[in-house]
Amino acid sequence: MMWQKYPGSRQSIRLGINVLFSGVFSAGGFALVYYLIQKFHSRSLYYKLAMEQLQSHPEAQEALGPPLNIHYLELTDRENFVDIADAKLKIPVSGSKSEGLLYVRSSRGGPFQRWHLDEVFLELKDGQQIPVFKLSGENGDEVKNE
Repeated sequence: MMWQKYPGSRQSIRLGINVLFSGVFSAGGFALVYYLIQKFHSRSLYYKLAMEQLQSHPEAQEALGPPLNIHYLELTDRENFVDIADAKLKIPVSGSKSEGLLYVRSSRGGPFQRWHLDEVFLELKDGQQIPVFKLSGENGDEVKNE
């Protein structure tokens, strides 16, 4: 009887349910894509090389304090950039003493060549910068851990 008073109300309920489910599926799809992009970056060679340098650098470890926590990248930040030949990342890291951003610059000669680090430095929240790795020399042969 209620349906007879308001013709068409059944369709508005169906429309509402469709909008609700579409929103839930869209949000879930976005979350999945965001997670997969984060996973892609964390498994890449330029990311792994930077983490190895950070973990083997005693001054950076001392400044952050144990344990070292690596957080998700801010994908909307324009300083996080990867293309065929260059990668620039700003990786949030923290420890028991402090937190900061690990800046990574990496490059490669071509699409199927190996990535190599150009520069890695840690910028703490108080503004202190700790150089972790710098590629020196004109031809890039000499590697310098600072």
